Amino acid sequence: MKRLVLDFCSKQAFCIIYVLTFAIAFHRSDKKQISMSHINLKKLSFAGFLVSIGIVFGDIGTSPLYTYTAIIGEQEITELLALGGVSAIFWTLFFQTTLKYVFITLRADNKGEGGIFSLYTLIRKHKKWLLFPAIAGGSFLLADSIITPPISVSSAIEGLKPHFPDLPVIPIVLSIIVALFLIQRKGTSFIGKVFGPIMMIWFTMIGLLGIGELTGNASVFKALNPYYAFQLLTEHPGGFWLLGGVFLCTTGAEALYSDLGHCGRKNIQISWLYVKICLVLCYFGQAAWLLEHTGIKLSEIGVSPFFGLVPVWFIFPAIAIATMATIIASQALISGSFTLVAEAIRLNIWPKLRVIFPSDVKGQLYIPSINWLLMFGCCAVVLYFRESKNMEAAFGLSVTLTMLMTTILLSFYLYVKKVNRVAVFSLLFVFVTIEGAFLIANLKKFMHGGWVTLLLGLIIFAIMYVWFRATEIKKKLQKMVKLEPYIPVLKELSTDESIPKYATNLVYLTSSGKSKMIEKRIIDSIVYGQPKRADLYWFVHIDVVDEPYTMTYKTEIIASEDIVWVTFKLGFKIAPRVNLLFKKVVEEMVHNKEICIESRYASLNKHNITGDFRFVVMQSFLSFENELSYRTDFILKIYFFLKKFSLADEKEYGLDYSNVVVEKTPLIVKSSNNIALQRE
Repeated sequence: MKRLVLDFCSKQAFCIIYVLTFAIAFHRSDKKQISMSHINLKKLSFAGFLVSIGIVFGDIGTSPLYTYTAIIGEQEITELLALGGVSAIFWTLFFQTTLKYVFITLRADNKGEGGIFSLYTLIRKHKKWLLFPAIAGGSFLLADSIITPPISVSSAIEGLKPHFPDLPVIPIVLSIIVALFLIQRKGTSFIGKVFGPIMMIWFTMIGLLGIGELTGNASVFKALNPYYAFQLLTEHPGGFWLLGGVFLCTTGAEALYSDLGHCGRKNIQISWLYVKICLVLCYFGQAAWLLEHTGIKLSEIGVSPFFGLVPVWFIFPAIAIATMATIIASQALISGSFTLVAEAIRLNIWPKLRVIFPSDVKGQLYIPSINWLLMFGCCAVVLYFRESKNMEAAFGLSVTLTMLMTTILLSFYLYVKKVNRVAVFSLLFVFVTIEGAFLIANLKKFMHGGWVTLLLGLIIFAIMYVWFRATEIKKKLQKMVKLEPYIPVLKELSTDESIPKYATNLVYLTSSGKSKMIEKRIIDSIVYGQPKRADLYWFVHIDVVDEPYTMTYKTEIIASEDIVWVTFKLGFKIAPRVNLLFKKVVEEMVHNKEICIESRYASLNKHNITGDFRFVVMQSFLSFENELSYRTDFILKIYFFLKKFSLADEKEYGLDYSNVVVEKTPLIVKSSNNIALQRE
């Protein structure tokens, strides 16, 4: 009877999946289909709900494929493992995902944007030390992104092994991963339209499979009592260390916060209700299945608890849907990595890299170098660990550190917002205790593969710290002078026909945020050495602000028809495409008759021909005159080494090569005064 009910529920799942698949096909064939880029997904709506299902919960939604397998490992299945495991999973989802992220952390948004760097920008003005938890969290989140696609895809494909023992799993997994990274260049908007429906199919399927197994086994719900989780940790041999496996059920929670800007808080919170119900049903269904196989090892059964829920007749559709779900989960994580690195670049804590915008969808971007690094990293993980059960040892350790860093930043944010201090410190204590326990349990994985992501995270942390510290050293050494004394000099230089004209419009990119001050090296470039005569001098400053998508500018005409100052205020998620932005400013100023950019050569002026524009980019190099401490010398040498692989300033700012001049100046931190040179 029980098997008949199970088959009935499974067939109902198949019918629902078939209908949803048909709906997707119909939706895609509709010529009047609405582009997702034109829908305000941040408002509570069905479209926002569906996209949240697809984008936000991919990582956490595919965790039922491997979480229980990681908890049980090579042990014999017992009632305590089954009930204690599902109890620990349920309460982990409640505290870590529901309470911490869905209901508390999502409220710490920066103009609707989320993620650890967005959180950092909200509070970085208060304490300098907050940089360290921010870059640590970002580093370990990036490191964990190389393990999620391999373990997710491998877990899905390995579902075929009981039916095809000789199946070449590794080549199939590698092919899927490589194909996934190859399509990144085109952007994900064309895939994104079906993310939601496919993940809706996935969650519906796992929920119904769980219900099918729970029929006649409703007693398993007694594990909602947290005592079973406590009993697992205290009475089972080595029970505390099983938390390393339990933690896998919530590893996608940090990515959930990072995707806040795509869907909005309300849509994520509402969709989480449906997602959590399906996850809980699936996990409790797996617990019920395990109770039927007590005293046996999973390796002897030859199937994971998840695929144990799937009837034989539905196994191939289930694996196909699981594979699609894992690809979507991987895709969301890859896109999140691009966003994370782009934010780090704009915050000056990562080397400059080429950023491409493959579509007009807000916030969608592609970073080629990160894409290929992630691809090679994921392939190396597959080849090194070979099976998903081996990857579980490397999974979760680094993201635990990310969650701890988010807890620290979140607590400080709530403190700054003057939330009740008792509540703030209580939350800090609760989550540090929970995440500290998970971290200690995950440290057991260190020698079994956890060192891989931990080492990578430390390398990324070192790169971020060195880049930031060297940038700060350069800023402190930047000599500024008042612009006012040089205004008459520039005006006279502009009309001095004895000097060959260098450009009609000469544009300098300046780091000075005030029009009254200018870098000494820019004045040296124009006035000293070979004077640069121009009809109009432009000084352009880019101010990166804490709001994610700000795009404003202001102009100041310092000397009519001679000197103009332009300040761009760009959000930390906006690429500084100066060529396009500057062109827009010039067009508006000409239209308002504030400036005249026509050539002042008589032969060209009478034909109203526009004068040329030449950009000058100033770059520093480490001078041999320096006498540095070991620490400073090490930081600067690593910085300039990394700079060789980073994007050149002219490329970062989107400047045309034909009108750009790069001038290099020595960076002198501390010159040597102890020179034993004597005159004969």
